[in-house]
Amino acid sequence: MVVKIQSTSRNANKSSSRRLLQIIGKDMRIIVFCFRPRTKQRRAIFDALSRCTKPERIWDLYAFTCGPSKFCNLSPKVRLLNEYFRLLGKGFHHASMRMIEDGSFTMSNDSWRISDINFNYSLCQSYPFALLVPKSVSDDEIIQASNFRARSRVPAVSWCNPETGAVLARSSQPLVGIMNTRSTADEKLVAALCAQLSDEKDSRRKLYIADARPRKNALANGAMGGGSESSSNYFQSEIVFFGIDNIHAMRESFARFRDYLDTHGAASSDGMSSFLRHGGWTWGGGNLSSMSASVSTLGDSGWLIHVQSVLAGSAWIAARVALESAAVLVHCSDGWDRTSQLVSLANLMLDPYYRTFTGFQALVEKDWLAFGHPFSDRVGMPSISGSSFELSRNASSTGSFSSSPLRQSSGSSQASNSSHAQNNYSPIFLQWVDCVSQLLRIYPFAFEFSSNFLVDFLDCVLSCRFGNFLCNSEKERQICGVDESCGCLWAYLADMRSSEGRSHAHYNLFYDTLKHNGPLLPPAAALAPTLWPQFHLRWACPFESQAGELEAECRNMAIKFSELQKAKEVAEMKAKEYLAAMEILNVDLQNEKQVSSSAINLAKRASKENAAIQRAVQSLGCRVNFTNSSDSTVDVESSLMETSQRFSLPRRESEYTMEHNDRSDLSVSITVVADDVVPSSSPLGQVCETLCPLRTQGRGCQWPDAACAQLGSQFVGLKANFDAFDRLSIYDRYFKSE
Repeated sequence: MVVKIQSTSRNANKSSSRRLLQIIGKDMRIIVFCFRPRTKQRRAIFDALSRCTKPERIWDLYAFTCGPSKFCNLSPKVRLLNEYFRLLGKGFHHASMRMIEDGSFTMSNDSWRISDINFNYSLCQSYPFALLVPKSVSDDEIIQASNFRARSRVPAVSWCNPETGAVLARSSQPLVGIMNTRSTADEKLVAALCAQLSDEKDSRRKLYIADARPRKNALANGAMGGGSESSSNYFQSEIVFFGIDNIHAMRESFARFRDYLDTHGAASSDGMSSFLRHGGWTWGGGNLSSMSASVSTLGDSGWLIHVQSVLAGSAWIAARVALESAAVLVHCSDGWDRTSQLVSLANLMLDPYYRTFTGFQALVEKDWLAFGHPFSDRVGMPSISGSSFELSRNASSTGSFSSSPLRQSSGSSQASNSSHAQNNYSPIFLQWVDCVSQLLRIYPFAFEFSSNFLVDFLDCVLSCRFGNFLCNSEKERQICGVDESCGCLWAYLADMRSSEGRSHAHYNLFYDTLKHNGPLLPPAAALAPTLWPQFHLRWACPFESQAGELEAECRNMAIKFSELQKAKEVAEMKAKEYLAAMEILNVDLQNEKQVSSSAINLAKRASKENAAIQRAVQSLGCRVNFTNSSDSTVDVESSLMETSQRFSLPRRESEYTMEHNDRSDLSVSITVVADDVVPSSSPLGQVCETLCPLRTQGRGCQWPDAACAQLGSQFVGLKANFDAFDRLSIYDRYFKSE
């Protein structure tokens, strides 16, 4: 609302009069511009803002004129069918546009079915193209029942429990009139909601008809052809009135509430702090009368009382459905304002799915968009017919705030306030989101989304950047081509969350799926509402609105914890890699140890072999000289012949080597001779032929029992048993000279 205000100065002696332009936002923000006297700037700004905020055609809204958006809106009809499938227990089916075109979406279970009777919106223009209705009721009977309900809004299922059979339905008021008219088709349709209890064949479930209006208002509507049901006409039913006021009372209450925040906020729209109002420091100075007046003003606004009424009615409905497995039919007058509030809030309490991001979207699209809440009328946007609605403040909403100079002549240059019949603006949806925030405050572990998400969600709804909440019904949005021409709010918010993942401010840090995996049934004492700081106080009390500061600190701690967790995971992965590498190195080390041990054993055996050979050869009177060459030289000395002959023992394949020192490899070659080899062909045979006087050439050894012959026989088995040299017996008397 743009208001031109001729404001008088607080102190006329010190300052001249100011020409002010006050802009009241739908998000509770109030901005005041001050203009120089005797200029036409204020009129130009006023006209420009009026054209932008209230265009003549809906296609002149920013959502249409801003051009193509990267946040495309997939058909909401597909999402509605998917939600119906989930309620029927057939979530494994997935809807598609082809399914909608060929009409194959009419599925059912034992109790409920999806009807296409309103496919072309011929039954009810404000209802969705598909309705969830009792399976026992035919389409013809639904058509007959529609004549008995205001605007043909017949009872339709909003939520059902496939296990217990409990159901929550919605409709508009019955057209009973002053004659108390009845409809057999409507009574049958409502009775079909009360299917038999699953555990008791002869017992029907209780039917509650919840009328959101005060009883006197329902009776007054009867004089105009409306009214309420009679429990005598509906079997085993109980009529309950919640006493929630209409849209006009909500609009006036919201205006008083907004003015209270602006008047007593830390920084009001006229730039003066509330501490300086009423001629003194109202809070710090201890002016108790002013404090009491301020508190009573908040109560007089009635906003929190209205919020509590909606919360209490929704909690009552949820309790009847959850605890009694009852059937509850909810309606008000037209069935699209208070009914949408109560039904959607009760769904939120009953079904944990609706407390997630995906479920919250499905809930809003089903009970608010598909069932025809008139967003264009309530938010103050032009409808498809081109009419727009003023967001004005009634005189009754400003009479209590004469202390502020901005409110002394709040309509001096503005057209007179519209009557209730002409002004359909009302913050109904904003009030419902306020109720959701109250539930989030009561049950901080039950919701996947945070209060920051609700604030951004409301800002997107009111910003006119997206087409999801334009027009008054699904039919109107289809005619305007909103889905094809405008961006999608849900895709935009999802893109915001995807940028930071679970650490985004829209996620509730305390969300616990196991703690509240069933219905939320708050007691009456817990439903006392309070201000929603993040939304109500963000303009009037910016510092105090940071009620989520603790949450922000927790979020930062969670981010740090997540980073540390990731660092821990990386360190653990590296530790595992290091352990694997150490295991490989350990295996290699064990292999090296085995190789080294084998080499040591071989060296020891070679050493023993060498010592045995030395003793054997020396026992024959030979001296072994080691050289650096591959062969070893054996000097044979004999006292009988007094000559020495040198034999070279060549290396063969079956030889053993032993390291002598670090600088050179000294080796001794030992030839193993088998029994079938001629002795003279071996080096030992050559030694034997040279030294033995009894050995003749070509005839072999003539002294086989001699010790030297036994030595040759044992030397043949030297390779198999090197320790035999230690036990080798040599008769030295054979080599002694006479």
